Amino acid sequence: MSDICENENEHSARVAAAKAGMPTDDKIEEMGARFKVISEPSRLKILLALSGGELCVEHITQAVNGNQSAVSHQLKTLKDNKIIKSRRSGKNVLYSVSDWHVLTMIGVAKEHLDCDE
Repeated sequence: MSDICENENEHSARVAAAKAGMPTDDKIEEMGARFKVISEPSRLKILLALSGGELCVEHITQAVNGNQSAVSHQLKTLKDNKIIKSRRSGKNVLYSVSDWHVLTMIGVAKEHLDCDE
């Protein structure tokens, strides 16, 4: 038996702490869904492009070397999942990241990759 499990009181306290910090199943499902949405490479590229600020579809398309139809489809998915937002400015629709936490997660992942080099 491991040292952690030898002291039953300590073990019980650790299990209780783990359970107390555990989100509800609904929240865990929502978290997983968000990770799934942002993990798709073309959507991740769009989010990285938007990390510098608002962009219209044309500029996003240029930044990610994509085609407008595919970028528009991915923007809809990101918007439907409340990861980005849009606003109209004259004839243009400008997109931006709606939750800075998403950019924090992406930044941490990018930093982690940079550490592996």
